This record gives sequence, C-alpha cells and structure tokens, in this order.
Amino acid sequence: MATNNDLNRKLRMALVGGGQGSFIGRVHCTAAVLDNRAVLVAGALSSNPERAKASAPDYDIPADRAYGSYQELIESELRLPEDERIDFISIATPNFTHFEIAKAAVEAGFNVICDKPMTFDLAQAEELAATVEQSNVVFAVSHNYTGYPLVRQAREMILNGELGEIQAVRSNYIQGWLRTRLETDEQKQAAWRTDPAKSGAAGCFGDIATHAYNLGRYMTGLLPAEISCHLKTFEEGRQLDDYGTAIVRFDNGGLGTVTASQISHGRENDLSIEIDGTLGAIQWRQEEPNQLIVRANGQPHKIYTRDPNAPFMNEAGASACRLPSGHPEAFFEAFANVYRSAYDAMIDRAMNREYERRHTVFPNVHDGVEGMYFIQQCVASSAKNGAWLPLKHECARR
Repeated sequence: MATNNDLNRKLRMALVGGGQGSFIGRVHCTAAVLDNRAVLVAGALSSNPERAKASAPDYDIPADRAYGSYQELIESELRLPEDERIDFISIATPNFTHFEIAKAAVEAGFNVICDKPMTFDLAQAEELAATVEQSNVVFAVSHNYTGYPLVRQAREMILNGELGEIQAVRSNYIQGWLRTRLETDEQKQAAWRTDPAKSGAAGCFGDIATHAYNLGRYMTGLLPAEISCHLKTFEEGRQLDDYGTAIVRFDNGGLGTVTASQISHGRENDLSIEIDGTLGAIQWRQEEPNQLIVRANGQPHKIYTRDPNAPFMNEAGASACRLPSGHPEAFFEAFANVYRSAYDAMIDRAMNREYERRHTVFPNVHDGVEGMYFIQQCVASSAKNGAWLPLKHECARR
C-alpha cells in the first residue's frame, strides 16, 4: 500500500459543490481528510459565484483559492507551479453537472473523485470513461457503501469461495423522506432529485437503487446478463419514480432483486443485502453496519463483528477498520475508505509507478458507466411493462 511518505506531503484537494445548504459536500470533505493524508486547499463551492466565495470560510479555503466556477478553478490551478497546484478534484454537485466538470478535470490532468450517479445519462458516462482511459488520471466514484469494513470482509469471503456458488442476491434501499412532495416546498435536496432536468431519467432508482445494485455487484463479482424492471410514481404530480423493483439475471444463472423506495413511512437509509450461496448465506444492513450475519444449514448462526484484531477478519475487512472492536464505526469512515483507496493510486501515479486502473478496490469510472447503464435499462424495461433487456455493459468488471 502506498503512503503519503512517498510524497513527503499531503495530497492537495479541491472541492466543487458543497456550498451552503449542501449535505454531501461536507461528507466528502470530512472523509477526504479523515486519515490526514489530504488537505482541502481550493474550491468552487457553488454555481453562484457569490455563494461560492461566501461558502469558502466554512471550509477554511483561503480567499485567493475560493473560485467562482469550476472553470476558473481549473484554469487558475493550472497556472500555479506544479508543487502548489491541486492533486485532485472532488465533485459534489447535482447529477446533471457531473460530466462537464469531470471531463474538464480529467483533460486538465487532475485526479477525480465524483459523486454518483457519475453522469446525467449513459452517453455521457461512456464518453467520460473513454476520456479517462486516454489519460493517466485516477478516477473514483463515491459508491461509499463499498467502504464499510464488513462489506469488504464479505466480498473477500465470497470471492474466495467461502459461500460456494452465488445463486441469489436480494438488495434493498428503503427510505421514506419523499412520502410527501417536499419538492413543492422548495426543499433543496428534494427539488433537484425529483427534477428530470437535473436528476436524469430516474428518481428513486437513479438516486438510491444504484447503490443497492452496485453493492451486489461489488460484493459478489457476478456479471449481469438481463434485467426486468417496474418503476412507479406513487406521489401524484411527481415527475420521477419514487418506488421500483427489478429482477436481474446473472451470467452464472443466479437471480438478483433490487428494490428501492423513498415513500415508505419511518424508513431512513435502510440499505440491506442478503446473498445466498451453495455453502452459506450472508446478511448485512447499513443501519447496523458493524455486524455481518453468516448462516449455513445445520450450524449455529454466526455474527461477525467489526474487529480488526479478530482472527476471523480477513485482510480486506481488517484494513478498512480504524477503531478497536466495540467502538461504532460507520458512514464517514466508510466514505473515507473510498478516498483512502483512491489516494494509494494517486500517490503511485505521482511517483510514476504503475497502478491498477480497472480492478480497483474503490469504485472507478467503469463502475460509474455500469451504474448509468443500470438506470437506462431499468427505465427502458419499465416503459415496456417489465420487458427483459440486456444489462451487461462492456465496462463491467468481474
């Protein structure tokens, strides 16, 4: 694993988005500096230049590097000496702006960590992936749930064959915050997420079902073959789906389901996954992230706890831990694990060393393309009353 000692300095970060009223921008910033391997030095925190500059003191960004737009940020940073300019840009803006910001950053030679969904539509995602492939930048997508220690523990167990052949995956992400039409009250987060001009072709399925689908792909390595999907808008007048369910056929003959809701009373961020193999089954829930349940017929149920020193933890799970056993470790730390894994690649790049670009432990640009293909095919299948459509994209990684 690379360390910042190779560089004798911290990585320099710029944040695009995250201005006043943002939730995810602050999460990106907190996660990025959690391990003391990076420092936020610049930002373009809003599409409104005045708000962008006014937000800078909230992040201790100096006035001379508080930019009014991402274009100004990139142009100004490129004029700085190489030993002063930023190393990477984190993008924490609404979906419809990701592509133009990310593409400009990649073309300028800056590493990128981009919020999900990666782009507005599949065409943009494919173009962005091609741009990344032509460069040598590190590109990560913040599917942050892949960073939980017990998710990585389970992934290694599955890929090492401890559960046998994987035959069924049930992944759900259930929320209730859009049970009423908050978007009509100018609630910022609801407004853009329910606007097809800003969110894209899907609402609930674009926002959270992508996490559920990505988690199943990440943990099992199963390649998708086909998908059948039904999307529904239950809140009258809403323009995008607020509930949906999909069935996935995998290449190995296995089946998966993805269900997502934003209209289920009392549910918050209930992402859960169950995976059935021929030798055993596992269950993990994001709201109780420090426990992994493992079951096998005829044996007592096992509860794996997040404990970096326990003999049952594999290297992937233990290395994602920061705290001793018994101390809750969760959302920020998982988000930071995506950053930490990407930093290793960024440092290798800065030191002119080879680094893995496709089969990375962090979600990369190819996973971002897969996510956009998932959204496109779900919307298309639902429009055809659940017709089976192809789901395996050429970017899919095992």
